[in-house]
Amino acid sequence: MSSSFFASVRARVAAADSLLCVGLDPHVAELPEPSAAAAQAFCLRLIEQTQHVAAAYKPNSAFFEAFGAEGVSALHAVIRAIPAGIPVLLDAKRGDISTTAAAYAVSAFDVLQAHAITLAPYMGQDSIDPFVRGRPERGCFVLCKTSNPSANDFQTLPVGGRALFEEVAAKCEQWNSEDNVGLVVGATDVDALRRVRAVTPNLWILAPGIGAQGGNLEEAVSAGLSADGLGLLVPVSRGISKAADPKQAAEDLRDAINAVRKAKVAAASAVVPSSSANEFIKFALSFGVLKFGDFTLKSGRKSPYFFNAGLFRTGRALGQLGKFYAKAIHDSGVEFDVLFGPAYKGITLAAAVAIAYADMYGVDIPFAYNRKEAKDHGEGGVLVGADMTGKKYVIDA
Repeated sequence: MSSSFFASVRARVAAADSLLCVGLDPHVAELPEPSAAAAQAFCLRLIEQTQHVAAAYKPNSAFFEAFGAEGVSALHAVIRAIPAGIPVLLDAKRGDISTTAAAYAVSAFDVLQAHAITLAPYMGQDSIDPFVRGRPERGCFVLCKTSNPSANDFQTLPVGGRALFEEVAAKCEQWNSEDNVGLVVGATDVDALRRVRAVTPNLWILAPGIGAQGGNLEEAVSAGLSADGLGLLVPVSRGISKAADPKQAAEDLRDAINAVRKAKVAAASAVVPSSSANEFIKFALSFGVLKFGDFTLKSGRKSPYFFNAGLFRTGRALGQLGKFYAKAIHDSGVEFDVLFGPAYKGITLAAAVAIAYADMYGVDIPFAYNRKEAKDHGEGGVLVGADMTGKKYVIDA
């Protein structure tokens, strides 16, 4: 395997030209008899028929553990049968205190010889570290937004202006110092895939739920891919194992995924955001200002994203926002006389941009704003600030 776990994943993806992760889930209902030997034979047949298109294999430990010690031995034999160079992701969903986690890591990586494991994040970083710290060639996929029906009981709860699953994604970005931490995000929730990808542009995502669980392949793959057409593994188990021809089913899935990859890369290459635009997007995401989903705007239009500038609610955040806007206006080369901020959010924005423009470029730009209701005292009127008569103005909104 390569120097880091995800380096090995990238190498295998390139070699097989595939993002298909073949799930090895020997459900008792699919076996000729309920035994460890039957489970092992079931998986060996799938490996034989799919190894040419498998970017990875994902055996689910529960289906083997159900057969006791013989089942664990069968799991070990199945992992040993997977050709060298193909990553093995043990689906065990561990999550415990650090000493127990260290023992689980020995079991998964040193005994069973898996290359990665699925983990639950509820107990925090010290339950993850024993699997990945100091062993970059081994990896994990942390449960982020799962595909089960009751996932929203906890995973969508608000935390600091964004959903809990987005906070998990952001934490995993921090934990990925050795290129070996990824995420599990269900393909059944395309909106969550988009939002996680926005929070973590480059983390690898394992996206179960295509096929038997009802996930739409094209929508999920498009939402989960990183801009370079990588960053996503699509696990499918029953959609292959129950097919009349598992080999053909696996090839068809690989080809369908690749068709979406090709379109995604082509679209990404057509528009390349500037470095400052990328920095602004990261800045907005860090404050929960930019959200992805299904929104109705004030105009009545539907939008896949929503930008709530009201969440920039500290002096430092507003100051940084003003600098981003000032740079964008300056770099555009547009000629103008006045900055105008429409009530209400535009008022503070215009002021912040005017201050930033003076600081960054030494130009003292006049600014103005409006009231939504005319004053019935003083000078009255709805416009406040610089005179706009006959002037060219930029609207900050």
